[in-house]
Amino acid sequence: MLGFYEPSDKHAEFSVRASFARLADWVSALDPELVVVFGPDHYNGFFYELMPPFCLGIRAEASSDWDIQPGPLQVPEALAVACLEHVRAADVDLAASWKMTVDHGTTIPLNYLAGALDRYPVLPIVVNCVAPPLPSFRRCRALGQAVGSFLAKTGKRVLILGSGGLSHDPPTPRLAELPPGDAHLLIERRRPTRNEYDQRQARVVRMTQAMLVGQGHCLPPDPDWDLAVLDHLRDKDLAWFDGLQDKEVWRLGGHGGGEVRCWVAAAAAMAACGDYQPTVECYQTIPEWLTGMGLMRFESIRGEAS
Repeated sequence: MLGFYEPSDKHAEFSVRASFARLADWVSALDPELVVVFGPDHYNGFFYELMPPFCLGIRAEASSDWDIQPGPLQVPEALAVACLEHVRAADVDLAASWKMTVDHGTTIPLNYLAGALDRYPVLPIVVNCVAPPLPSFRRCRALGQAVGSFLAKTGKRVLILGSGGLSHDPPTPRLAELPPGDAHLLIERRRPTRNEYDQRQARVVRMTQAMLVGQGHCLPPDPDWDLAVLDHLRDKDLAWFDGLQDKEVWRLGGHGGGEVRCWVAAAAAMAACGDYQPTVECYQTIPEWLTGMGLMRFESIRGEAS
């Protein structure tokens, strides 16, 4: 919703935008040789026709949801295949796609933090966060550990991005609640049309407007839940997430709160690369954006991965 709806709290908006800019400058100074993104999908690239818990893009391109400029990602194929083989050898069943479509769960952090979709070589890893049955948080942590152990061996200067979350409850359709005649929209693998993207976006804006006046079905952001998540990440207490159950996450963090899986995977990847210093750069509750906006930086103490 950033850019689509004007927040009433200008200080909160300024804080978030300033944090994005500050971190983008930090990334530019880091000048990573490789970027790894753990991001969710929202029925733009993955559908129930085939819904893996985790998937690595060997070749990937961006969708144009939320008016983001589409285009190819710069995926180093040989390195992606080597990562795939390493992770699977670590007993994590990571799927692969030679024709992956990534949506705003991947493209927003690349644009806002890396400066462009194709500025750096990137390994996109999509974590299923919206389409039950979902991978457990424990398995997401195992995924991150396996990816991180691979990255530690590359000798490259690596930026790891965990996208999605924190608390938000967007009106993402759910298969069990759709009329039978509409189920194909979540089942059949296809590229949504521009008109379908526009209709989706308009629906989210309408539901956000209803939430702001206490109507509709979308839950408002929950700062208590968000800050608990940030505290455990800051304390490097990743095992805490193993006990999270989806029904409780949905009750407190909304149906989008499960995207914290990507944060957990990114933190676990950092931990596998060595010791690191976590910092909460920003947290603001912005109801007009339907979410608690949080930004964290995990900086390697050894300076080998960030």
